[in-house]
Amino acid sequence: MTGLFLINLLMSLAWGAVTGNFDPVNLVFGFALGSAALYLIREQVGTVPHFTRTFKAVSLCGLFLYELCVAAFRVAWLVMQPKIDVSPGVIAMPLDVKRDFEITLLANMITLTPGTLSVDVSDDRGTLYVHCLDVPDPQKTIDEIKNGFERKIMEVFG
Repeated sequence: MTGLFLINLLMSLAWGAVTGNFDPVNLVFGFALGSAALYLIREQVGTVPHFTRTFKAVSLCGLFLYELCVAAFRVAWLVMQPKIDVSPGVIAMPLDVKRDFEITLLANMITLTPGTLSVDVSDDRGTLYVHCLDVPDPQKTIDEIKNGFERKIMEVFG
């Protein structure tokens, strides 16, 4: 995986050298051309997992953007009500992700989503504590995070 990404970066730099233009837009275009070239020869050089993982990473980004918009709408709706009726709380979410960068990514995605804030990780890295603006059903919230962000992170990096 890492080797193919580096090859793709080198192809992007080579594109910049050939065109004589190292602007970020041109380098991104070169990266896209390199990806297309690697895709065309994926079976010969064994790059099929590279493209599968890339698709899963794009899917994770899409899920994050979707959840960001939905959560922003929910928080806006809550604060615009004449009588704010929320049930704030801290939930303890058991973690299936084990590596530090996966836990960090999950915690950051939760924190960047309006209405939630990652508070702490247990010493054994088995539980993530999350403060929620409105959590009427803690188990439902845990299930949504586990079946959304955490599952997608495990697909990308697992």
